[in-house]
Amino acid sequence: MATTTPLTPPDQRRKPPPIPSGALWWAVCSAASLGLAACSSLGPHRVWGTAAGLGYLAAALLASRGRSPRTAGAVAVTGAVLLPLLWLLAVDRAQLEVRVVARSAGLLLAEGTPYLQHPVVPEDFNPYLPGMAVFGLPEAVAGPGPLTDPRLWMGAAFLGAFALALPAGSRSAPLRWIAACPLVALPLAVGGVDLPVAGLMCLGLALAGQGRAGAAGLALGAAAALKWTAWPAIPVALALLAAASRSAGRPADRGEGRRPADRAAARCGLVALLTAAALVLPAALRDPGAFRAHVVDFPLGLTDAVSSAASPLPGHLLATHVPGGRTLALLLLGVSALLIALSLLVRPPATTADAAARLALGLLLAIAFLPASRFGYLVHPLVIAVWAAVRETPGHPLLLRVQKRVSR
Repeated sequence: MATTTPLTPPDQRRKPPPIPSGALWWAVCSAASLGLAACSSLGPHRVWGTAAGLGYLAAALLASRGRSPRTAGAVAVTGAVLLPLLWLLAVDRAQLEVRVVARSAGLLLAEGTPYLQHPVVPEDFNPYLPGMAVFGLPEAVAGPGPLTDPRLWMGAAFLGAFALALPAGSRSAPLRWIAACPLVALPLAVGGVDLPVAGLMCLGLALAGQGRAGAAGLALGAAAALKWTAWPAIPVALALLAAASRSAGRPADRGEGRRPADRAAARCGLVALLTAAALVLPAALRDPGAFRAHVVDFPLGLTDAVSSAASPLPGHLLATHVPGGRTLALLLLGVSALLIALSLLVRPPATTADAAARLALGLLLAIAFLPASRFGYLVHPLVIAVWAAVRETPGHPLLLRVQKRVSR
């Protein structure tokens, strides 16, 4: 009988594009970091900008003298992540998100919900889904300290998920570069809730690209329990699984009821939804009013307290300076989401790289049109785009090789 097996010969694979690692790149990073140190009103950001600027400058000097990218990258990581992180841990300084996560974990253990019942000022709000409180549990259980700081656990979750999403044997260089990238190094040092979400989305897409539907559902469900921004990754992964399974399906499968494509996508979606529900619903049902106020109304700007997320992106500018601009921004957000969804139906992603590009574009549009947004959210499309670029992906859809076997 004849069977089909996926085949991706060496000549059909394209090499990942080189990532910037020369003196010019590190010099630009140094200038940007020192500029942040000079302009920011936030103490942790000034500490990071100063240390990172010097680290990037040292990396630029090493690169200009012909040192290897590994050496320059290690120096950049030391200056942009390790030194500011150790200093900020020693003096107990962090970005506001770190304290919000730590407080939410304490509330979850004490009251069964990570949300204050009557938030008043912006600092009282916790705009993250209940799963984010997991990163604050070490501090809630063992008390404050350098080893229980939530940013350590968020950073570890991101780096671990990102590493697992990369091909084995080619992880060190991409990990080193992404950790040194300013948009990632800053939240690694001062604290950022977006990193574990981005890492889990990459891992979910990687597993979906390998056809591991159940594992992909677990990773994406865990991401979806952390923050709303992870939810667009689920339909993208389902479209990828369906398209890949259909392209590799055998003609004999068509008469056997539900096709493998439908089974794989359904299994991934079901596991993702059950995982997210198991992590979100207990806390949400404990106090539905508080849940809605914190994770729906506050991010959309529907509360009296105004979010501090106010970077001059299109959605914020419309909501602030145009009559009826908030409604217009939300309309543009909905239209962009609809267009991405239609693209998944009309032209499903054929490869993991295609799926990552579609997800990165959708997140970029969402960040642009949210009424309350900040430049730091751009770490989502950045991480996904870099991950898709550095991993080896087939240059063309998988070829099928027919193997003939003798039936006995």
